[in-house]
Amino acid sequence: MNELLIADDHPLFREALRGVVANLFPGTTIHEADRISALYELVEQTPDADLLLLDLNIPGAIGFSALVHLRANFPSLPIVVVSAHEDPHLIRRALDHGAMGYIPKSVDTSTLSEALQEILNGGSWAPELGHAIPGIDADEKHAAAQLRELTPQQFRVLQMVGTGQLNKQIAHELGVSEATIKAHMTAILRKLGASNRTQAVLIANKLGLQEKEQSLMSE
Repeated sequence: MNELLIADDHPLFREALRGVVANLFPGTTIHEADRISALYELVEQTPDADLLLLDLNIPGAIGFSALVHLRANFPSLPIVVVSAHEDPHLIRRALDHGAMGYIPKSVDTSTLSEALQEILNGGSWAPELGHAIPGIDADEKHAAAQLRELTPQQFRVLQMVGTGQLNKQIAHELGVSEATIKAHMTAILRKLGASNRTQAVLIANKLGLQEKEQSLMSE
């Protein structure tokens, strides 16, 4: 392995991953991101990376939407979800949305090494309990398909809208004009078949974590 990307906002966990990778694959160049905007820049700068280890809760992400977006725009980049969540429904959803593996943060170093080796050899790795769960429903599949139609910049704008930012704030952060953000929003609404910003965010939230967990708990 030549290049590895780690997207996680916990410095101690990134350090642990670096240690495992350094032992397994000496000489590997490791790049890190602690928030979603930095991750997108990193992936664009290193399109030939061998593997991305992605924490679902990285700041700025909306559930599985980042995974869906990256799989659509960088289909040759293997992505493994590394998460503190061990709910089998989340594991199955990650695999259905294109993850090559799902590694709980609770696994020991030996298991982590085994999982990485399996994935880099072209296989996949996830706890067995995730495979016994039914796949994602039609609504979530449709939402994922819609989000895949967005350009990288449109996707960034939608995620920022989802955090409650106004067009002026988004324009300032992205270094573009407010008119440009309005044009992006028009395109986003058209591609998602949404009539307003709130509806667009609700579509993105169908790929969220908390909403699904709450619905499962209420069944």
